Amino acid sequence: MATIRILEAAQAGRLLKRKAARLEEAEGIVRPILEDVRKRGDKALLEYARKFDGLERKSVAVPAAEREAASKRLSKDFRKAVKTASANIRAFAKMQLPQERSEVVAPGIRLGQVVRPLDTVAAYIPSGRYPLPSTLLMTAIPAQVAGVPNICAATPRVVDEIFGTAHLLGLPHLFQMGGAHAIAAFAFGTKTVPRADRIVGPGNIYVAAAKKILAGEVGIDFIAGPTEILLIAEDGDPRLFAADMLAQAEHDTDASAILLTTSRSLAEAVSAEIEKQLETLPTAATARVAIDKNSAILIVDSIDQAVELSNEFAPEHLSIPHRSLLKKIRHAGSVFIGTYSPEAGGDYASGPNHVLPTNGAARQRGGLSAADFVKVISVQELSRDGLRSILPAVSTLARAEGLEAHARSAEVRFDA
Repeated sequence: MATIRILEAAQAGRLLKRKAARLEEAEGIVRPILEDVRKRGDKALLEYARKFDGLERKSVAVPAAEREAASKRLSKDFRKAVKTASANIRAFAKMQLPQERSEVVAPGIRLGQVVRPLDTVAAYIPSGRYPLPSTLLMTAIPAQVAGVPNICAATPRVVDEIFGTAHLLGLPHLFQMGGAHAIAAFAFGTKTVPRADRIVGPGNIYVAAAKKILAGEVGIDFIAGPTEILLIAEDGDPRLFAADMLAQAEHDTDASAILLTTSRSLAEAVSAEIEKQLETLPTAATARVAIDKNSAILIVDSIDQAVELSNEFAPEHLSIPHRSLLKKIRHAGSVFIGTYSPEAGGDYASGPNHVLPTNGAARQRGGLSAADFVKVISVQELSRDGLRSILPAVSTLARAEGLEAHARSAEVRFDA
């Protein structure tokens, strides 16, 4: 039986170069579905939902009574977990919101910004191999904090934990639909499904392909690839590193878990511990493939080298041993510091969002936040003296660009 690879830092390039996403093939499959839903609306949507999602009712819309009934079947422990996680997610989302402000920046010139929520947002909640009610919390709660009045969620299968959580959150709309047809319904709108201003949430390769194609017609969060974690360590308990790597590997056979360490003895101990833990892991069939195919332990010369490799990789999840390294981190979706900050804590209940950029997108942005559900609108108010003070700059720049009417529109206010 294979074990995780232990490589030298010189071999990092090949390891850290991600496989190209198989989106092109998926795009060819989903394009006809998107166009069909665009043209035929609910009729096409129902056909796909019955074919792919096992829909049995007459509409993709899940009635409020069905959601309430599902919530009553939730265990006491599950309800308590939702309450704990929701409080932390809500508190963190409030921290992320841009603030309205206004100030006089020069005599007669007041500048500011107002913050307005999007009208309608849609959250895609996977329920395939692993139903993810936690993703409903992570997508809906920041939208609620942002003040979005019309929050929709879609999930392909009937799952009490998802349906019931939607009821606990008081969401106005839940739809049983998945895949490309769900993304199309939110992008174009149908008689049953509202058109969304933004679609968020992870999904399979067909969901990712649909979001990529429709990104010009509807706002999206990002195109998600396989999930990944990178850990940096000099020493520590090998059981913990192995557990963290397997927690990522069990998601998907395409997931990756990479440990960068200065210690060969730690590398060997973690490798042995991974094998030991796989023996009793219920999800070992999936995790084993991810560990063998996409994961590795790299021996580095120094922690500084590890940090540079991490910045080059721009991982979705990054685990570092202590806060002092944080100032050197330039690219990561979410950072977990110290022994008691496992990625699983962030996945469920600590508060920061678990919808994160993958496949190097952490070079451009962080994870989903309450700020994704609002617009920041600039405001400017100039007095006569304020406009006069910038009139030479306005006129000169306008005429340099050949835009005479621009210059005159400012100057006319001072004509006798």
